[in-house]
Amino acid sequence: METKAIARFTRIAPRKARAVVDLVRGRSAEEALTALQFTMKSGAKIVARVIDSAVANARVRSPNVDVDTLFVKTAYVDKGPNKHMRRWRPRAMGRATRITKGTSHITIILDER
Repeated sequence: METKAIARFTRIAPRKARAVVDLVRGRSAEEALTALQFTMKSGAKIVARVIDSAVANARVRSPNVDVDTLFVKTAYVDKGPNKHMRRWRPRAMGRATRITKGTSHITIILDER
């Protein structure tokens, strides 16, 4: 039984979130949450919340599911729109360059072993 959780429009750059998601792909849900607890990356708390949400979704869909058998089957990060998070930086000769703040869509799919 697959369950899915998606965190959309998360205010973290996709490149930084992918580094954290690569740590948990293929691990059991409990092991992934433990690894994220001791990971010193900014995206670790965000990915942990998504895994918690996927576990809660599994419990709601099937109340008799064994949470210990759930593992991270698929985990990926897509780039979100940065239409609203733009900043300007002054440059030489009166010019300005745009700084785009990245957003991400983080998807976690859990399955039973």
